[in-house]
Amino acid sequence: MPRWILYALLSAVFAGMTSILAKFGLKGVKSDVALVLRTAVVFGWVLVFGLSLHGWRDLTTIGWRNAGFLALSGCTTAASWILYYRAIAEGNVSTVAIIDKSSLIITLVLAFFVLKEPFTLRTLLGGGLVLAGMLVLVWK
Repeated sequence: MPRWILYALLSAVFAGMTSILAKFGLKGVKSDVALVLRTAVVFGWVLVFGLSLHGWRDLTTIGWRNAGFLALSGCTTAASWILYYRAIAEGNVSTVAIIDKSSLIITLVLAFFVLKEPFTLRTLLGGGLVLAGMLVLVWK
């Protein structure tokens, strides 16, 4: 198995645990305050991990274009996390998580049109099944 697949699978496991742990942590706490704590912990871990592997010198190799896109990605991550925490504070994690994971459809469309990645019958079928599954789970 290629290493990137293992990373992706482990990422999915940790992402699934994240929502459940967050729901427990949100009891009696405002979602924005909870997110501040969570994000501080994430920042600490990423900082220690990144510096231990690469040090500060690699930061100087990032060009302005890359830095701009990474900053925009950070902004969209922040918006997503803020809205996600508000959603799980008020709703069922199982339903919110499924709706959130429908971002896969947006990613597929953007990857096809913006990144010019191949759009195959396989990705169309897989994306369609994800969309259908989301609709089944959230339909009342």
